[in-house]
Amino acid sequence: MKDGFVKVAAITPSVKVADVEYNGAQIRKAMSEAVEKRAKVVVFPELCITSYTCQDLFHQESLINSAKDELIKIAEYSTKLDGLFFVGLPMRIDGALYNMAAAISEGKILGLVPKIYMPNYNEFYEARHFTPGNHLEGTIQLNKDIEVNVGTKLIFQCRDLPELKVAAEICEDLWVPNPPSTEHAIAGANLIVNLSASDELTGKSGYRRELVVNQSARLICAYVYCSAGDGESTQDVVYSGQRLIAENGGLLREGEPFSWGMITADIDVKRLEADRCRMTTFTQTSDRKNYTWIPFTLKDEVTKLERFIDPRPFVPSDKANRDRRCEEILMIQASGLKKRLEHINCKTAVIGVSGGLDSTLALLVTVKAFDLLGKDHKEIIGVTMPGFGTTGRTYDNAVKQIRNLGCTFKEIPINEAVEVHFRDIGQDMSNHDVTYENGQARERTQILMDVANKEGGIVIGTGDLSELALGWATYNGDHMSMYAVNVSIPKTLVRYLVQYYADVCDNEELKQTLSDVLATPVSPELIPAKDGVISQITEDLVGPYELHDFFLYHMLRYGASPSKINRMANYALGEKYNYETILKWEKVFYKRFFAQQFKRSCLPDGPKVGSIAVSPRGDLRMPSDACGTLWMKELDNL
Repeated sequence: MKDGFVKVAAITPSVKVADVEYNGAQIRKAMSEAVEKRAKVVVFPELCITSYTCQDLFHQESLINSAKDELIKIAEYSTKLDGLFFVGLPMRIDGALYNMAAAISEGKILGLVPKIYMPNYNEFYEARHFTPGNHLEGTIQLNKDIEVNVGTKLIFQCRDLPELKVAAEICEDLWVPNPPSTEHAIAGANLIVNLSASDELTGKSGYRRELVVNQSARLICAYVYCSAGDGESTQDVVYSGQRLIAENGGLLREGEPFSWGMITADIDVKRLEADRCRMTTFTQTSDRKNYTWIPFTLKDEVTKLERFIDPRPFVPSDKANRDRRCEEILMIQASGLKKRLEHINCKTAVIGVSGGLDSTLALLVTVKAFDLLGKDHKEIIGVTMPGFGTTGRTYDNAVKQIRNLGCTFKEIPINEAVEVHFRDIGQDMSNHDVTYENGQARERTQILMDVANKEGGIVIGTGDLSELALGWATYNGDHMSMYAVNVSIPKTLVRYLVQYYADVCDNEELKQTLSDVLATPVSPELIPAKDGVISQITEDLVGPYELHDFFLYHMLRYGASPSKINRMANYALGEKYNYETILKWEKVFYKRFFAQQFKRSCLPDGPKVGSIAVSPRGDLRMPSDACGTLWMKELDNL
């Protein structure tokens, strides 16, 4: 359970109708198998001890008493197992019969949660047998030795991982306008289990899946759904044993239809808690005091991860989804720029085009904005400013882009101006230090600003989110612009946006140029080239952007600790980078992130396109002098 990862299981055992002893044996066997797989929370179907399809046999005292006795046996069996188990059974209380979910752990029955909503339409007639349990509360005596909490408002909290808070609802409870799970989540539960017996009809499995996934999103919770299957009566209907595990709007695992047995998945309860903390509207109506909180204990073990952790969290892995995302992002960027140009009645847009990825994307976005405005591309001034490190490859690509897109081309070399400036400040031209590099960047920014003033335009910023996170920008140089269209685009996504544009454009020469830009190493080109080849490779200096974007996403999106991020990075990217490499660049990331906030504190305007952004006016209100000691110390202790 380290780092908040908890393995959960949904198990549909093969049952026999009304054969309580057989069903109990199957449940106990499955419990052991789940624990062998290190599952900590295990969910069985509705009424699984008796089977769901007993019909009027539920009125037989022998069946009801045997089910209670079998529950006690199952609880006793759990003494040697490490887990929290939910099983379903009918329970008679004060002359009424209830459909119950029993929570079991450490040899004890921790609580009984009754079903509230009884479907009595179409093929269902539960009201014939069961009473809604919304009025139940307090405790009941199962026998002279066992007293059990009963009620709809029970939350089971783990002593060893307090963030793990579990509540239950039963089948139809999820289908109503205001499911009990909503109130459970508002009170604090972040794992909802559903013991179900939903029969199979064509198309119904998709609807159930949407219900579960959407509820997990609305409640910012994990949701384990387990339905009845093999062995249930098929007199009039059939049960497919649908099993689903969802987390905050994502489906983690689904069992094959008409296949019985177990599915498992890792849920991340600390991630859920972080999301709830961030969304302050979620907890404003929280009412814990109306609930009974029941503790349980689990061994604090390291969960072997089996969940999918996306190595590129900013980039959809599926091409169709990625293309849709790229088109949407380009439209967001272009629409933001369109509004700014309209508002200030701007005549032109000025953009420094280097032939690299970022300036290429910014130029493409600017062209799209001008198309939305119905303005001529010639009113976009693409400026190339070759300097000491500019190579023929990037220069040619910059020129081709500007001309193929129909923009106005302007070339302003910076060598002479920078040399004069260096002479004025006493900078040795052979000393390729930070002054040597930043002097070139600031000269380019001055040129762009002055051209914009001269032509009645604004300077379009090209820097991306990853560079801002690392502070890989010259303060008051390429760090500054009048509208920064790439400000919330991470480097890993920039590449796909340019690739998407290349894929859909019908200009073959432009397509070839964009393809060569994509193949060019990322470089600021501020150090003289060696034999015409780029000598300054960004990722050699600050590390792979693939890693930095992974660190950035999990740090800002979920507030994950450095050690947890390191664990996830090794799991998701370990085949490409070894442990030492990941740790090395993670230390670089945190060191630079904390040291460079002053650059992010004065960013120009720009559109937010995803869940992660660093605008000081929106997503990241962080002191420029915040200390990163805690984070670095945690990494040093790994």
